[in-house]
Amino acid sequence: MLEFEYARAAYKNGLTLEAKLGVNPYKFGLIGSSDAHTGLAAMEEENFFGKTAPQEPIPERMTKTFFHHPKTGVTVTDWEVSASGYAAVWALENTREAIFDAMQRRETYATTGPRMAVRFFGGWEFEPADANNRMPAAIGYAKGVPMGGDLSNAPKNSSPTFLAAALKDPIGANLDRIQIIKGWVDKDGKTQERIYDVAVSGGRKIESDGRCKTPVGNTVDVENATWTNTIGAPELIAVWKDPEFNPASRAFYYVRVLEIPTPRWTAYDARRFGIKPLPGTTMTLQERAYASPIWYTP
Repeated sequence: MLEFEYARAAYKNGLTLEAKLGVNPYKFGLIGSSDAHTGLAAMEEENFFGKTAPQEPIPERMTKTFFHHPKTGVTVTDWEVSASGYAAVWALENTREAIFDAMQRRETYATTGPRMAVRFFGGWEFEPADANNRMPAAIGYAKGVPMGGDLSNAPKNSSPTFLAAALKDPIGANLDRIQIIKGWVDKDGKTQERIYDVAVSGGRKIESDGRCKTPVGNTVDVENATWTNTIGAPELIAVWKDPEFNPASRAFYYVRVLEIPTPRWTAYDARRFGIKPLPGTTMTLQERAYASPIWYTP
């Protein structure tokens, strides 16, 4: 993959361009969807119907070549192709108008397939006790702005605070962790980025550098294409305060939620058809969700 194919790179470039032009052309929200050509909404790993008709479930699809460029020699095998995701929208009601209004204000998030519920709010007054509230949306809207929103006019001697909450897919895997990804422009005009773990399951510890070094574990039975929810957590919620905030620097913050490891579609195919994968085939993955950012502008 090329550097600028990632949303995070575009978000950072947007901050740089805003400093030069006065407007951020890359202030977009996030959704997940499919680029498949089958006409099927088959996003989950155990029901993956491929990107095109020739990649529909057959015993040979894991070992066939998906793409080969004779001049460059670049080859992509079918097992490298991924199942896709869903677009999630926080709308006031289930109507066309309300859904389009929500997309326009970027109150959206993406998942790689699971139906996780994700909330993300930013403001100046969130407190650790807010993470104990059973109505995170109510307190989130009351104290801050939702995903896709904007913060500015930082109060003196204050740092932005964020409320992040995630609830597992009812029939899916437990959650590993919630992360907040921050991007900003430093005093030299260069873009920077950093990942913070803000909530982790299983009583693990988040170190002083903002990261949890202990993996959540792995219960996947690859041979039988199954797993158990004996690790992870059904829900996670946390309030996080930026420990390195500079009120003079443009920044963005977005949430990433990770599930515990589960079987990839390749494991389901191997089990279903009784075939042996090619060496190096990825058989497990950690499904995830990405919330639209909240931007800070001085």
